[in-house]
Amino acid sequence: MKIGMNMLLWTNHVTEEHYHIVDKLKETGYDGIELYMGDGDVTHYTKLGNHFSSLGVGVTAVTGLSPEENISSADAATRQAGLDRLKWAIDNAEALGAETICGPIHSSFAYFTRQPPTQDERKRSADTLRKAAEYAAQANIMLCPEALNRFECYLYNTMADLKTLVTAVDHPNLGAMYDTHHSNIEEKSQAKALQTIAPCLKHVHISENDRGTPGSGQVLWDDVFSTLKEINYDGWLTIEAFSTIIPEFANAINVWRDYSPEEEVYTKGLTFIKDGMGL
Repeated sequence: MKIGMNMLLWTNHVTEEHYHIVDKLKETGYDGIELYMGDGDVTHYTKLGNHFSSLGVGVTAVTGLSPEENISSADAATRQAGLDRLKWAIDNAEALGAETICGPIHSSFAYFTRQPPTQDERKRSADTLRKAAEYAAQANIMLCPEALNRFECYLYNTMADLKTLVTAVDHPNLGAMYDTHHSNIEEKSQAKALQTIAPCLKHVHISENDRGTPGSGQVLWDDVFSTLKEINYDGWLTIEAFSTIIPEFANAINVWRDYSPEEEVYTKGLTFIKDGMGL
């Protein structure tokens, strides 16, 4: 089991100017970082990957799809644009040395038809993700789609929903991720949700109900940690917390205030996970 910190607390585009933050996280005791892939190319991510590798810092990545790249769309050109974007992310993740690409890659973030999801939409999403997983296999990268809460997504909201997607794709390079923030909104029970997704669980986001310091809010953490141990989960536990540092990104995800002091998030957050998991 490894503990990571998502760099979205500081930036949505990691560059050399953020190396000092990575150094600080390593000194604090993190095994690795997670960064958002929205911009950049293979040259950029190769440079980052070489630096992180030299530090002995592991890396995972998160990305998303715009409405013009919605792989659940009925429009073939839109689905192709989404597949091309996922292949772009896979190429960059390989250059970065990332093990995993997670996020709401099954459809477009904050895009709504104002209707419940249809089986046709879910089938189109699964069919495209299967092609992406086949491409990811060449790079030895695991794709981990994420179920989001109802205010950010309509296609997949719960672990029961997400399990149907993983089953439909049926490829060894596509698993599932679990996010405690979204599950706190959508699930009846964190424990039952984790038990549901356990057979295909490959990545976990540790995120408080308000996106602040883990352990400072209302998530039922005893249930989360005890169930993770019960199902013998041994992948990444990555803290995902947000701030207002990057206004355009904060606006996109509806972050209107800073929920916890930056240093508190990554210091107390790490201690909280270690204590909760008995590490």
